[in-house]
Amino acid sequence: MKVLKLSIQTFFIIVPIFVFSQIDKNNNQQKIDTTNFYYIIKGDSIPREFIDLEEVILLSKLQFTSKEDRRRYLILRRKTRKVYPYAKLASERLFIMSERLKTIKRKIDKKKYTKRVQKYIEEEFSDKLKKFTRTEGQILAKLIYRQTGRTSFDLVKELRTSWRAFWYNTSASLFDISLKEEYNPFKNKEDYLIEDILERSFQENILERQEPAFPINFFELQLFWNKKNLHH
Repeated sequence: MKVLKLSIQTFFIIVPIFVFSQIDKNNNQQKIDTTNFYYIIKGDSIPREFIDLEEVILLSKLQFTSKEDRRRYLILRRKTRKVYPYAKLASERLFIMSERLKTIKRKIDKKKYTKRVQKYIEEEFSDKLKKFTRTEGQILAKLIYRQTGRTSFDLVKELRTSWRAFWYNTSASLFDISLKEEYNPFKNKEDYLIEDILERSFQENILERQEPAFPINFFELQLFWNKKNLHH
């Protein structure tokens, strides 16, 4: 038995094992040549016949009814790519805080830790968020819901007092931003376009993928809007 090792993209080693069986033709039997391929993943010593591959979503070609539609999509793409990292970062910070709070027993210590995190988040985000446009702020509010499963209003209410959350939402409304808005790509066309932009950006390695707080089947989402567009 011979073992050949070939490197493929530095990730896999293909180990073909050749087994030959010679049988008499007079007995209506024939020569059999079977080749079994085994893969050794880098960092693993166990050969495998099959490799689990990540699911790849095939994206349909973008089609626009007008130049104006295309222009709006490109503007939405630029804004979505700009604000998504902040929604992702907010989700990561909140997760770390939640996990840390589980290990703190005393209520007074939890309060101190929460205040410290609040101050850190405000210092980290406030100056950057002030530079966002009205539409960028609204997209960010939607994406925060996508990544955390909670509206920005609820998060502010949780981190601060309800009174501050009320005024925060009121002042945001003056700029046409609703912190209570949720993210629903099956109901809202703009949310679907944002999800389309995210999926394309993930596949192109422009943005780093972070799974949403709730399941979104992009294949079903595409079919839904494609069918809906056909009836219009």
